[in-house]
Amino acid sequence: MKLSEIKEILKTVETVNFQLPNGTFVPEHFHVTEVGMITKNFIDCGGTVRNEKVVNFQLWDANDFEHRLKPKKLNDIIALSEKALGIEDYEVEVEFQAETIGKYDLGFNGKDFLLLAKQTACLAQDQCGIPKGKMKVSLKDLPQQTSCCTPNSGCC
Repeated sequence: MKLSEIKEILKTVETVNFQLPNGTFVPEHFHVTEVGMITKNFIDCGGTVRNEKVVNFQLWDANDFEHRLKPKKLNDIIALSEKALGIEDYEVEVEFQAETIGKYDLGFNGKDFLLLAKQTACLAQDQCGIPKGKMKVSLKDLPQQTSCCTPNSGCC
């Protein structure tokens, strides 16, 4: 989900809720402790140099249980980060503390933001030797071979 989509959604909702992939929710007293832009420069296993940019939200579960982030306040935080950091309309990634810091893609179900599990992938599959799919072969189509070990052949 792009940053512009989040800003539009925030104009229409009454609360800001984030649902984890397992169906539970980030506690409603969470804070957005960071909004930033992350630039990743890297080379893939096929030798292609790549550059990716994402907008990053970091959610933090504090112990101030009366805190509730309102949609307008989050839109104000986004506007400030766009102005101060020159953030553009990129895909948004969300960080939230689990056993370690989890990184999630973002979706929306009409009511709540959804933290979607991210997956790793090879970006150069055509150069890594990874087959595109499993080769399907029927045993009846394999060439018939005669065994060298037949009864009374003396090989065993």
